[in-house]
Amino acid sequence: MLKIGVLGAGHLGKIHLDCIKQIEEYDLVGFFDPVEETARQVEAETGARCFDSVDSLIDAVDVVDIVTPTIRHFECASKALQKRKHVFIEKPIVATPDEANALKRLADEAGVKVQVGHVERFNPAFIAAEPFIGEPLFIEAHRLAQFNPRGTDVPVVLDLMVHDLDILLTIVKSPIAHISASGVSIVSPTPDITNVRIEFENGAVANLTASRLSMKYMRKTRIFQKDAYITVDFLDKKAEVFRISDTVDETNPLSTTITLADGREKQITFKMPEIHPINAIKTELESFYGAIVHNTTPTVSINDGINVLKLAYRILDAVSESSAKVKK
Repeated sequence: MLKIGVLGAGHLGKIHLDCIKQIEEYDLVGFFDPVEETARQVEAETGARCFDSVDSLIDAVDVVDIVTPTIRHFECASKALQKRKHVFIEKPIVATPDEANALKRLADEAGVKVQVGHVERFNPAFIAAEPFIGEPLFIEAHRLAQFNPRGTDVPVVLDLMVHDLDILLTIVKSPIAHISASGVSIVSPTPDITNVRIEFENGAVANLTASRLSMKYMRKTRIFQKDAYITVDFLDKKAEVFRISDTVDETNPLSTTITLADGREKQITFKMPEIHPINAIKTELESFYGAIVHNTTPTVSINDGINVLKLAYRILDAVSESSAKVKK
């Protein structure tokens, strides 16, 4: 059993506390939150011990779960790594690429495990669809949310789009050739709506949109490849797979046969992969335990988190360049 503590007891921190209490392999030692009123309320609600400082909590555990605002990720993770504690850190990994590089050096020196909370990797819809994903040619993702002031301390790219960037880098195994992006700031100092086109060296293209000013929620990704069209609905936990083949099976009721201009026939078959309901946050924390005790690479490694962050900043740079051109 590993002793674990949580830094940050806000909305997401409380969810982490509840999930950890359900994992037998962890011993929840307690949590720390700098807002005294919040800390006392959470202590009363969860029964978890409230520590009086970040350092005292880190000293008492084997694993530190960081669920603070992004701006404090580096400070908290640095203290934990310097004391050779395993670190689970919510997305985005830290606030800047420079912090990410420094954190990587600390992690390498400490020789401990670090996992980043890109929770959509553990979404049951993505887990069900992933075996059907081969070599994507075109990816389209929409992540739309109603306004919530909780995330406006960072641009929407770091708040929402990072989820889709992590999925994108997971399924497309190729260096990036070109990025073009645009974004607008409406209610916060940083872009609230952003669209980006990412071209990869292998020819794949991705078109991603993120907005925190939508009238409805949407978290949907569409993936096109030579032999299939795959949709993943991260919000409603659904996946659909349309496959194209040269073999025509007239007995398949879930298929459609089409005739091309040259007379060749193709068959399109439809499949809804079975979804196994899981608590994604609980599952990612369980997977981190497994990586620690079995000495394996975490499912979402520190390198994964850093790559997503650096891509996000390339997108922010492209947004700035686009905005500068508009102002001229």
